[in-house]
Amino acid sequence: FVAAAFFTALFLLLLARLETVPVLKRLAAANTFTFFLLFTLPLTYGGKSFSLGIFQISYAGLWLTGLITLKTNSIILLMMALIATSPAAAIGHALESLKVPRQLCFLFLFSYRYISVIYCEYKKLSRAAELRCFTAKTNIHTLKTTGYLFGMTLIKSWNRAQRIQQAMVLRGFKGQLIPLNTKDMDRKDTIFLVCSLLIIGGCYLTLSSCGLVAK
Repeated sequence: FVAAAFFTALFLLLLARLETVPVLKRLAAANTFTFFLLFTLPLTYGGKSFSLGIFQISYAGLWLTGLITLKTNSIILLMMALIATSPAAAIGHALESLKVPRQLCFLFLFSYRYISVIYCEYKKLSRAAELRCFTAKTNIHTLKTTGYLFGMTLIKSWNRAQRIQQAMVLRGFKGQLIPLNTKDMDRKDTIFLVCSLLIIGGCYLTLSSCGLVAK
């Protein structure tokens, strides 16, 4: 069942036609955590085991590690296939249409838009400190300078937030983001919705037949 979910997510990723290098980088970052499980679970899980040099490798631990790895990669591939193909603005408005609290939608949209801007402000301050021969060390001067950097970044972020708020109010903002264009549901969306419901229904029936669904 987990293997079927993995291949389904992989199929959807192929349909999305995403670039290979960014996908592999995201998978590598996520599998860094599952990589450590490969060295801990088989050695500590217990049960039937086999010898590999001085180590006792648990069959159940290997099986559990494989399941966790497949589940992790399936979730990541599915999220990339569904989210990476949609603009952040479209995702934010879709969340609002699904009755997600408006404050959370605003938080998502503004975070996506301005985290990179705040990071650029921090890099400017950090570069200015380096031009003044600042070198990070384990002393009080380094701690003070780092605190000043974060403090100035916070102040610049606050000032920018005020300017953004003023600009939005001047443009008639009244607590609701109005999209520039709205997209009605077409045939492709209907086909995707039907296929998704069929897959979810098939997964539910499979889990029910195996007794894995709580009643």
